[in-house]
Amino acid sequence: MNIRRWLLRYVAVAVAFGTASATKLPSLGGGEIALAQTSLLAPQERASELEASLFVQDPHLEGGKKGIQVIWIPQPIQRYCLEKTTKECSTIDYCIRTTNKHASMCQSLSVDTTRLPAYRPDVPPRRVLSIVYFFPIKTAKGFASLAQFFENAPKGSLDHLSRSARIRARIKLTRSADDDQFDVLEVLAVPSL
Repeated sequence: MNIRRWLLRYVAVAVAFGTASATKLPSLGGGEIALAQTSLLAPQERASELEASLFVQDPHLEGGKKGIQVIWIPQPIQRYCLEKTTKECSTIDYCIRTTNKHASMCQSLSVDTTRLPAYRPDVPPRRVLSIVYFFPIKTAKGFASLAQFFENAPKGSLDHLSRSARIRARIKLTRSADDDQFDVLEVLAVPSL
């Protein structure tokens, strides 16, 4: 079989089984976000690349290790997470998503999570997600500017989530039936100090 025939069969199979497509998601700003999907993953998973605003925080690692924590927070709870730690924000997130909204950990929050609606299933991410990148960071394009921002930030300014400590990044979102994961592919913009 020559390469042209093989390629045509490959494309026909990909189209027939929907292994490559583009999806448009509504954004909270009223526009649409175009996601390019691939299917080199397990059948129940799908990966997409998109741009997102991510929060930066100092994870205060034990043993003198140094790292940068990058956090992706669902849009509906971002305002409740400002000036809180990632752990506090994750607790708010959990209390919104749990079926037991009267759990003890949900009672002492500064936000009444029983009055907050559930997240829309089509808007990523489904929960608060974070990644810690350890120094020296050699992961992706633009990480040098992120490391420089982190190094030059005033002491204590990255201890709590803040609008002034957000980056714009191109990310890879992997969705499965029950969870989301992400990885930063490129840092596009960092705040100026």
